[in-house]
Amino acid sequence: MALAIFLFTYVFIAGARLPYLKLDRPGGALLGAVLMVVFGVVTPAEVFNHSDNPDRHAIDADTIVLLLGMMLLAAYMSQASFFRTAGAWAVRKAHSPRLLLLAVTFISAVLSAFLVNDTVCLMLTPLVLATVEDARLPPAPYLLAVCMGSNSGSVATFTGNPQNMLIQGASGLSYASFAAYMALPALISTAIVAGGLLYLFRHDLPVRRFEPNPPPPPVDRGLLALTLVVLTGVVVAFFIGLPMSWSALAGAALVMALSRREPREALERVDWVLLLFFASLFVVVYGVNKHGYAEDIRALFAPLMAGPPLRETLGFAGLTLVASNLFSNVPFVMLARTWVPTLHDAELGWHVLALGSTLAGNLTLVGSVANLIVFEAARGKVNMSFLRYLRVGLPVTLVSFVVGLGVLLLEHALF
Repeated sequence: MALAIFLFTYVFIAGARLPYLKLDRPGGALLGAVLMVVFGVVTPAEVFNHSDNPDRHAIDADTIVLLLGMMLLAAYMSQASFFRTAGAWAVRKAHSPRLLLLAVTFISAVLSAFLVNDTVCLMLTPLVLATVEDARLPPAPYLLAVCMGSNSGSVATFTGNPQNMLIQGASGLSYASFAAYMALPALISTAIVAGGLLYLFRHDLPVRRFEPNPPPPPVDRGLLALTLVVLTGVVVAFFIGLPMSWSALAGAALVMALSRREPREALERVDWVLLLFFASLFVVVYGVNKHGYAEDIRALFAPLMAGPPLRETLGFAGLTLVASNLFSNVPFVMLARTWVPTLHDAELGWHVLALGSTLAGNLTLVGSVANLIVFEAARGKVNMSFLRYLRVGLPVTLVSFVVGLGVLLLEHALF
């Protein structure tokens, strides 16, 4: 029953559809979680950590709380016009279409290194669309710069994307040590993304200069200063080893208390559907793990990782890249996080899992939630088909993944 529910749920997570069931990813995951409980695979006590064994619980509350805290901080930054100000600054500094493409890529990457990449894409996409329309530029390369730059930049830290947050909770690695290893692969991957977009769209980007003059956005300076100071304090708390989930939520609560604004607007900007999706996936994957099917799945792919440590690492990296697109990166990380401790070098395994599952998001249109956010927001203005995206995503992802993995292996060999 656990396996049947697991496979049923993954039909929807993979983006497929069943006749007479109009369920998307969150809906399919929620139905799967409910079926796990209804059929007794997982008990209600295990879902809510009320069982006799405190180690047996389905939902990882730390990950949910961390994601909620970072979303709230991003919501207040949006209210203060931080994202619009950053975008307007980039437009003013860029005097050619190519420089603008570089600016969009790196701003999206840097912001996503500290804030959740899905939120960054949600905030930047309308601004980028308005900018390229005013400058009469093709929107496709700039929208790809938003989502691909966001994915590559989010590799750098635990708070960059949801799958990294899952790895933080399972690995026990510190924020500082993780960032020390992942910052350089993230930077190089972002540079490859930017270079790849410039090359692949070299015939679509005009060579003319332009003098963009976007109107300055109305900035709430008090709220912006408060949010940036608190966010800095939260990041410092991450680096010194304080609990990440409650540091983020404490920061969000502090901004909420001192902002002198009604909190409803910020709360409404939180992606509650994503939080529900996560909670539901936790229950589904817990049911599979509880009955040993995760180990069966691992055994299925064991030949790819058989052999000396280097071959094991390369096999695991390839599996992560492919499986993250077949099953979606977050569900795969939920499964694979039970495998990493069995690898020869578990710390390297966590870094490889983070790199592969995140950069895999750039491979296909459905590989990352960030991609879907960007092109759903641009629907009607950009027709981005699966194959059109793949023609860009395939070469950019393969090059950035291979180079990023090489840098990561070199770092581990040296340090």
